[in-house]
Amino acid sequence: MLHPSYTDLINAVNSEVEPGEQPVVQSRYSIVVAASKRARQLIDGEEPLVAGSNGKKPLSIAIDELYHQ
Repeated sequence: MLHPSYTDLINAVNSEVEPGEQPVVQSRYSIVVAASKRARQLIDGEEPLVAGSNGKKPLSIAIDELYHQ
């Protein structure tokens, strides 16, 4: 099971959107695409943006980054 859930992840990414503005993420598909792109960047050598990522897989780090941005 994915932790955080898709709903929690979408809410976290859209948390700074003002009422009436277009949400940054509108679907599960866009969350998956964003996490996938970030995981590929991590695999290519970019540094993680969250602490405590030692031993975690790139996709787990990418999801943590999206949730804690």
